[in-house]
Amino acid sequence: MYFFKKLLTLFGRYRQNKLVQNSKNVMKIQEKFLFDQLALNAETEYGKKYNFSKVNSVADFKSYHPLTRYDHYKPYVERMMKGETKIMTSNQPVIFAVTSGTSGNSNIIPMVKRQQALFFLDGISLLFHLMTEFFPKSNRFQKHLKFFYDPIKWRESDSGIKIGPNSSSPSNSKSVLFMYTTPIPAYKVLNEPEALYLHLLFGLKERNLGMIEANFSSIVYNSFVSLENHWDDLVNDIEKELTAVLKPDPQRAAELKEAKKDGPTGLMKRIWPECNLVIGADSGSFELYATKLRETYLKGIPLYSPIYAATEGLLGINIWPREYPSKYMLIPTVQFYEFIPIADCDLDQPDTLLMNQVKEGESYELVITNPTCLYRYRFGDVVRVKQFYNQCPVIEFLYRQGQFLSVRGEKTSEAVFYKVLNETLESSQGLDLVDYCCCESILVSDQLNIHTSVDTSPSPCYHVFIEFKSDESINEQRCQQLAKQLDDNLCAISYVYSSFRKKGSIGPIRIHCVQDGSFHRLRNFSLETTSASFNQYKVPRVLKNKDSVEFITKLIQ
Repeated sequence: MYFFKKLLTLFGRYRQNKLVQNSKNVMKIQEKFLFDQLALNAETEYGKKYNFSKVNSVADFKSYHPLTRYDHYKPYVERMMKGETKIMTSNQPVIFAVTSGTSGNSNIIPMVKRQQALFFLDGISLLFHLMTEFFPKSNRFQKHLKFFYDPIKWRESDSGIKIGPNSSSPSNSKSVLFMYTTPIPAYKVLNEPEALYLHLLFGLKERNLGMIEANFSSIVYNSFVSLENHWDDLVNDIEKELTAVLKPDPQRAAELKEAKKDGPTGLMKRIWPECNLVIGADSGSFELYATKLRETYLKGIPLYSPIYAATEGLLGINIWPREYPSKYMLIPTVQFYEFIPIADCDLDQPDTLLMNQVKEGESYELVITNPTCLYRYRFGDVVRVKQFYNQCPVIEFLYRQGQFLSVRGEKTSEAVFYKVLNETLESSQGLDLVDYCCCESILVSDQLNIHTSVDTSPSPCYHVFIEFKSDESINEQRCQQLAKQLDDNLCAISYVYSSFRKKGSIGPIRIHCVQDGSFHRLRNFSLETTSASFNQYKVPRVLKNKDSVEFITKLIQ
């Protein structure tokens, strides 16, 4: 562990120095990345079709190659999965990576070794250096508790290449499993509730725990909820002998019983007094979970969201670990970036801006050309430029395209809706939000006979499904008041929504309170009906799938 951390930290420092140098001449670095990428794949079938060998400038690249979405690549990927070579990449993929599909349809993206190497060099190693610099105690010789899981079953392409999630899992992290509290045999348990129990059991036994890690803050939050639900069983297992290798530890059990007495706020520090840091993404749809963690379980322990990434690869790094909201410096050596002004997102082939042309405070749809096979790819992320680091844009992630409500073309984004909902609940004392999602009325079937908090209106509207803390009750009258307040607040912040409401083109918002544990059940339903893995799952704030809408409506109180 000493040599691993030391080498990674030193290498991360070198990569940060390199990043700083590159940020001073962004377009030169971007052009080099692009031309290297085109040269590498110029002799593939795809490269020949789009004249990669003739590209001598960024303007040439834009003229030869259109902006794309996934359907453009699907036929090529299917041929690659059947074993054909030199189709889109000069090198064979190491994995066909499957996107989560929880906020839309799943896509399959070939991933080459170079992409993985860049993620490690400019992501993981830099992360270790930043942790050491900003959280010096994280460099101690302490075990980490990491919540991650293997897919229940890997698929294989006809050519024998794995098909599945590309996020970190025990099977692709074998060289670092020694760092974690969970023993290696426990990773073979594929049922998520049982695997989580084992993560928690061995994590609790380690009093000197140094850090907790997960891909998303939602995973950390849900793990703490599970910890509280199974507390007595876990402590009992620690107190008494289970097997010959898991010795009883009554002293640790007594410490845990004492830690539980003061409730959830600050619980983590009482369980693990030497814990220094929690790692997990806290932007976009994870903001709700991150806020709850900071206010309750993690009180006194920093939560760091280090990396902006997707199945399509590494995008940015958060070099300001103690600042919140989290912001990410786009890394010019891992993708070629283009930006579509938010006003032009509905166009099929809008003009794009480059890294040196975007403006502070403006929002853009992000377009990438990456080391695998995606060129001028509109993968769906919307970001806001917060500032610049030298010449490099520093962005805040806002939302995914498609994660917005639009019954009349008004396009209320996930970020705007969450802001309004949060403000509404803050002014409504005594209500503790557990989770929520929304959908457009076209997906709500008349046959479902669901309760509505306002009179039925023929106009399309937003349906909001909310789970409050189980010991809180909200009657129909209060639900109506909350729905009206939410509707009024959204009108106040969105001129377009307000205009449609005044004309009667959009009906009033309808709120439905769902049963305790509904979003846990929705998660399980989504995992069963999509290709998402436990490590990938994101709560879809805007439901677009009719089956998911029908599932959640059956859980209305």
